[in-house]
Amino acid sequence: MGKTGKKYAKAREAVDKPQYPLSDAVATVARSAFAKFDETVEVALRLGVDPKHADQMVRGTVILPHGLGGRAKKVLVIASGEKLKEGQDAGATYVGGEDMVAKIQTENWLDFDAIVATPDMMKSVGKLGKVLGPRGLMPNPKTGTVTFEVGRAVREIQAGKVEYRVDKTGIVHAPLGKVSFGPDKLLENARALIDSVIKAKPAASKGKYVKSIALSSTMGPGVRVDLASVEGH
Repeated sequence: MGKTGKKYAKAREAVDKPQYPLSDAVATVARSAFAKFDETVEVALRLGVDPKHADQMVRGTVILPHGLGGRAKKVLVIASGEKLKEGQDAGATYVGGEDMVAKIQTENWLDFDAIVATPDMMKSVGKLGKVLGPRGLMPNPKTGTVTFEVGRAVREIQAGKVEYRVDKTGIVHAPLGKVSFGPDKLLENARALIDSVIKAKPAASKGKYVKSIALSSTMGPGVRVDLASVEGH
């Protein structure tokens, strides 16, 4: 067993219960992180939905109270006229119109973390579906990234807005912040995200909605959450 294997085994031993209340789960994950870098803490919620049916799709956004830490996100604004300046003033990394669409099309340029587009530009942006869609970068009115309120959208992304969607296996994966945030801030972020997913429950979902919740850090072991400690599941 290599060094990392030994550290993981030791961290695994620290997880000594099958399930923990949410606050203890967060503290256990933070405590058992062992990598030399500042690991990201993530949550995985297994949901009782069948995402193959459109009316059981779970997706949404939430602004985490303490953001995600790490570097500032690179936001691209695709708009025209005064909306370009609004995006720039709000802290967008890149602003442009048809020129940006062409750059992505011809150069496969993807040096950004999020796109905000105004509705009038979506005819052009729609052509980028095959490039942006699989990477989760396609602007969408449901997640507030197709809007004339460009400045607000950019500020929300920079403030730690997290977009989530259920994958084809019925699981929502989302980041909660860095281990260095400490248990209290991570707990508040976790509650905000879990509450948002619970509120996004589709009307067509039958039976138990949240089947399980697990937390983990980038390198550390998974820690299961006792669902009784999560209100509204």
